[in-house]
Amino acid sequence: MLVAERHDRINQAIRSGRVISTAEFSELLKVSPETIRRDLAELESKGVLTRVRGGAVRTGHLGDEAPFLERSSTAQQAKSVIGRMAAQLVQPGQTVVIDVGTTAVELARSIPKDFTGVVATCSMRVATELADVPGVELHVSGGRMRRGDLALSGPVAHDFFQEIHADIAFLGSGGLAAGAGLTDFHLEECHARRAMIRNCAASYALVDSTKHQRVAPYRVAALDQLTGVVTDQEPPAELVRAIAEAGGRIIQPEDDQNTPASDASRPGRADEGGRK
Repeated sequence: MLVAERHDRINQAIRSGRVISTAEFSELLKVSPETIRRDLAELESKGVLTRVRGGAVRTGHLGDEAPFLERSSTAQQAKSVIGRMAAQLVQPGQTVVIDVGTTAVELARSIPKDFTGVVATCSMRVATELADVPGVELHVSGGRMRRGDLALSGPVAHDFFQEIHADIAFLGSGGLAAGAGLTDFHLEECHARRAMIRNCAASYALVDSTKHQRVAPYRVAALDQLTGVVTDQEPPAELVRAIAEAGGRIIQPEDDQNTPASDASRPGRADEGGRK
């Protein structure tokens, strides 16, 4: 098979929007994994796709979000890692906002069972995970429910978060890119997220590596409006530079690679001017 033909087949495969593994490409095209890696590197240099650990995903604007169950099984290990790291940012006695999404659910599962504090959410799935944690004072927004994620949105949800001044917020994401910032698929839910960001001392986007340099249809916030990003692996160099220039912090599995913008951007520092 000619190189041009392989590249065309790869381009067709990633149009689904999901991560395609190197092994899948190798089986599809009947070539070695080494050949696939070279092809992916070349296509990434042309902006066609973004390489992630073990495969590649489509780069650029996305159409519709995949169903909840499909997303739950995609990059599940990465989302679990992100959930555990995000939970480590939560301090006893804090007021915590947790957004919607599959990674937000993993965060809720990682909240220690002896945590005491307030959690506010617009996700019925997150609320279910925390309902039996005895020390959690749980608040759930009203609003129109979106099936699958069981996400609540609309004016009621927006007004709910307008009235909450939390220590830290964890935001779901459809994509995070150097130019576009944090983006998502559901316009009504973006309004509630902006209220979360405005009213929280620190706000972190939960972004697995399949969403690095991806742009969903609706903008949530610029990078300089976020305290930082919690992710499963180091983002592409362009995105790392953009986050650093915005004064943000990247939290990833290797702690010595975390890049705090300032002490005020760290969670639990609301009394020291950390509110953004």
